[in-house]
Amino acid sequence: MEFTAVSWNLFHGRDFPPDPALFTWRSRLLRSEERNTTHVQVNRELATEFAELLVGAEWDLALLQECPPRFAAPLAAACGAEAHRVLTSRNSLSPLRTLIARHNPDLIASGEGGSNLTLLRSGRIAERRELTIHTGRPERRAMALTRVDLDDGTDLCIANLHATNDRPDLATGDVLRAAEAAIEWAGGSPLLFGGDLNLRPAEDPGAFEALRERFGLDGQTQPDAIDHLLTRNLEIIEAPRSWLPEQRELARQGLRLRLSDHAPVQARFKTGRP
Repeated sequence: MEFTAVSWNLFHGRDFPPDPALFTWRSRLLRSEERNTTHVQVNRELATEFAELLVGAEWDLALLQECPPRFAAPLAAACGAEAHRVLTSRNSLSPLRTLIARHNPDLIASGEGGSNLTLLRSGRIAERRELTIHTGRPERRAMALTRVDLDDGTDLCIANLHATNDRPDLATGDVLRAAEAAIEWAGGSPLLFGGDLNLRPAEDPGAFEALRERFGLDGQTQPDAIDHLLTRNLEIIEAPRSWLPEQRELARQGLRLRLSDHAPVQARFKTGRP
């Protein structure tokens, strides 16, 4: 059976135009829109826009990171998908954080709190697990482990991770611990291990070599990418690739609204059964 997977860091549900001049204190404090000749920068609730883009994209599985916890239910409903959400960091006092984020997303930014969200459009979720990968400084990291019964009767294990950012040494530890746990949990079943790993193959080749040699996980995106869809016991039909910038943009009043500071990564795979 063939299926398409995407991995996308949602930047806490915010937009990210290519022109840095559009990020102003006026926008951040007063929530005013900033425009140039091609793009708009907004500081408002964008759950509907993220849902619109995901609904229109082609995928069977979506691994989302930095997803505002309040986005999980509406995204799943809009996409007609089953969901598995695992809270990550900064989720204490969540009602207060949510209130601020709804009013001014750019001001609170990542302070709203986040989650890893796995969405399934095809098949059925058979098992949901959560595993803490990193505790202490700089912040907690967790992995969502989701076992899926596919439509052809086979199963697939999915590990959705957001590793520590701006610290390749910590990210490497996060990723290797997560890979070891995911392999042990999956057993002999096919495994899709993905997310925002915060490691670039060109800069951290040792980590990806260890993933291949110790765990049989391969298929990283381009050398400068930090978002990956690695696999074990799956045939790669279309290798992981990042979307073009315009693929994560929506038309708004003659301008373009670019969602997130990450480009989604997409790939197509095939399970062992014909």
